[in-house]
Amino acid sequence: MGDLLPPAAPDINQQIACVTREIGMRRKVYPRWTDAGKITKAKADHDVACMEQVLVTLQHVKQGGTAP
Repeated sequence: MGDLLPPAAPDINQQIACVTREIGMRRKVYPRWTDAGKITKAKADHDVACMEQVLVTLQHVKQGGTAP
């Protein structure tokens, strides 16, 4: 089986798509988790805000900017 190549690093468009899906998943799942006491609303809100900022950063980089 020898010479397997490592997987290619995801490009910027794939990263943006992945983060967008993750934000959607968190928005769907976190309300149930907060209702069940698995996570606080403050923590859920903070985590979603962080992922939204990751998306903004990736979109900025795609436009030719630099990450903060």
